[in-house]
Amino acid sequence: MDQQQSGSPSPRSPSSQPYLSVSVTDPVKLGNGVQAYISYRVITKTNLPEYQGHEKIVIRRYRDFVWLRDRLFDKFKGVFIPPLPEKSAVEKFRFSAEFIEMRRQGLDIFVNRIASHQELQQSEDLRTFLQADEETMERLRSQETGIFKKKPADFMQIFKDVQSKVSDVVLGKEKPVEESNPEYEKLKHYIFELENHLAEAQKHAYRLVKRHRELGQSLLDFGKAAKLLGACEGDILGKAFSDLGTKSEALSVKLQKEAHQLLMNFEEPLKDYVRAVQSIKATITERANAFRHQCELAETMKLKEINLDKLMLTRSDKVGEAEHEYRELKAESEEATRRFETIVRLMNEEIVRFQEQKTLDMGIAFHEFAKGQARLANSIADAWRSLLPKLEACSS
Repeated sequence: MDQQQSGSPSPRSPSSQPYLSVSVTDPVKLGNGVQAYISYRVITKTNLPEYQGHEKIVIRRYRDFVWLRDRLFDKFKGVFIPPLPEKSAVEKFRFSAEFIEMRRQGLDIFVNRIASHQELQQSEDLRTFLQADEETMERLRSQETGIFKKKPADFMQIFKDVQSKVSDVVLGKEKPVEESNPEYEKLKHYIFELENHLAEAQKHAYRLVKRHRELGQSLLDFGKAAKLLGACEGDILGKAFSDLGTKSEALSVKLQKEAHQLLMNFEEPLKDYVRAVQSIKATITERANAFRHQCELAETMKLKEINLDKLMLTRSDKVGEAEHEYRELKAESEEATRRFETIVRLMNEEIVRFQEQKTLDMGIAFHEFAKGQARLANSIADAWRSLLPKLEACSS
């Protein structure tokens, strides 16, 4: 990329507009056996001053993307962190060309969602991910901590804790830990319903892909059988059967190609949004934890205040220490309240952005689905229609 010219660029010139573009390309299998993994070339192009030059190319593997996701989740409470594509546990699919391409496409979407997010694009961890050498990334990964490193049982316990209660010692009754906010309840209901409906749609999309592939294989097998049958017959009938076999094989290729397009442009986007909703649920859990922490500190402050009043009445020599503890606890409580309010504000902004993006992405996915089905139906109809004169000649 050309170096910036001297003088002020025109406000309308492309170079004057800040941009950050990332591409995840060239997946390569490295290693053997259980140690094998896929590396990716991550290319960053930007004119942002905090980056090292206009273009940077680094090599990353899946666990580096996991590191970035975990760091963002730990630091940006209230922001919906984009989901990662899943990691296949089935060895025979793990290094298939189709799975590798799905993974590459998913990682590209993941990092570009971060790079285009107003809050996340400011992350120092993103800059590290896009610029650090492999040795630095390996060292950072070894220091990794965070919610996603916990055992599944621990992670599930976090969700269960949201439903728990704390004792209100001062008032002598129990107080629910979960906030009773109608808008918040509406949001949670929407997210859980959306997850169920997306999962159901994705399940049927998977069946459609499978059906296309099975029909394609059946047509291939039928085409071969029709050709063999044609070889046993006379000229007219044999030629008709041979043409029938050739058309069947050609349609088999079209079906397999359409099945792949259906997988990449329809099933995968649906699956991606199922994962996105799961990320939102994790953020909801963080909000519930922040609310609970805020409540617990408020109750502890009441106890400290009562204790301080008693000490002052008795003119105890522990008043100074108690006042110091109370001031510290009050500062911590105020900080917890600010943290919770920040999460609420960010979540309100994020859900609007999420719904707008979902409307766009789902619109594209369903349009591609309908367009592909129309294209396939026309191809099948045209293919069989072209055979009708030859088959009619044989039947008459």
